[in-house]
Amino acid sequence: MKPAIKRLASVGLFSLTLAASPAFAAADEKLRTAAEQAKPAVIESLHDMVMIESGSADVEGLKRMADFTEARLKALGAKTERRKTTQGAGADIVIGTFEGTGTKKLMLIAHMDTVYEHGILASQPYKVDGNRVYGPGIADDKGGIAVILHSLKILNDAGWRDYAKLTVAFNPDEEVGSIGSGEIIAELADQHDVVLSCEPTVAPPVARNESLLLGASGTATGTMEVKGKASHAGAAPQLGRNALLELAHQLLQTQDIAKTIPGTQLNWTTAKAGTVRNQIPESATAGADIRLTIPDGVQKLQAALDEKIKTRLIPDTEVSVKVVAGRPPFVADDRGRALAKEGQAIYGEIDRQLAIAEMTGGATDAGYAARSGKAIVVESFGLAGWGYHARDEYIDTDSIVPRLYLMTRMLTELGKRK
Repeated sequence: MKPAIKRLASVGLFSLTLAASPAFAAADEKLRTAAEQAKPAVIESLHDMVMIESGSADVEGLKRMADFTEARLKALGAKTERRKTTQGAGADIVIGTFEGTGTKKLMLIAHMDTVYEHGILASQPYKVDGNRVYGPGIADDKGGIAVILHSLKILNDAGWRDYAKLTVAFNPDEEVGSIGSGEIIAELADQHDVVLSCEPTVAPPVARNESLLLGASGTATGTMEVKGKASHAGAAPQLGRNALLELAHQLLQTQDIAKTIPGTQLNWTTAKAGTVRNQIPESATAGADIRLTIPDGVQKLQAALDEKIKTRLIPDTEVSVKVVAGRPPFVADDRGRALAKEGQAIYGEIDRQLAIAEMTGGATDAGYAARSGKAIVVESFGLAGWGYHARDEYIDTDSIVPRLYLMTRMLTELGKRK
């Protein structure tokens, strides 16, 4: 996932609010001190994880990450299991379960995979520069894993068990749509009262304040195929039916189609046609990245595209388009909004401001967790950072103590509820 501070055309505006929220008591000094003491260990954990390259297709790297996270959960007293993802590379999702003495069922989620190819550390090594620590995947989402592991250690050391069940899930395929773990996440989330998802928050000064996220688009893929007729490009081009030209026509006439369907966004991003220079291409294909915040967006886009492609440029060509749903959208309900406001108040205890982000174009596993509406779901409890999915990804070490405090205070507050 990659929260972005940008306008998401048709889907919504990434906006931040600092609304008034209910006040808590003064800061919990024991938790704040514990968070401060944990900071060096968090940085050490981040180093250890960054040094494990774990791209979504890197099965060996993902196994090492699963070994790392499972061992840490076991050391905290969790009962652990590993489930094979149902599609994709075939890596494991790591699930840790703690049994407590309270009444609430709480769940924490983050992901172990990154977008980076194997060997990335050779060109983008782990490095520390002032209050920034750089490394592939360090913010998205190894920082989220670190927040979970070290927050639970702080609470474990304090003897906190005020929950009926606390479940942690680390999945290995978020960056490719959670194609093999999404249903597992949805199934687990439905067994819990609250799910806190630990994707990163945008670091200042890129954003004015760190935030919690209440909305993220769902995803889908679009595929357009054109069938034409091959012929000699020099001797008899008129006998062919140029699939490339027809594809270009269709891409241009459908490029703005999502603007007619509020809550959807479509961008054509890949194309392929022809195999040799001297032949009129008989086939062409294109792929689209689709984002949605409405439940019937796939159906509406499919119908609109089917109608639009009836208008052809090249006679006797065949054009088809297919929209396939991916990760569901995440739109927090009023319960999630209230919980985010409580997070604002918790940040206020340590004299920091916390924004509420309404929507981002980046997709997140919160969509699976919130799909049925059973659990309260809030996103972006991870560390503050920037540069994810690009060069020089980093986390801001100044966010470590506040984010540990936020997570530990939020969990203890949730545990008090009956």
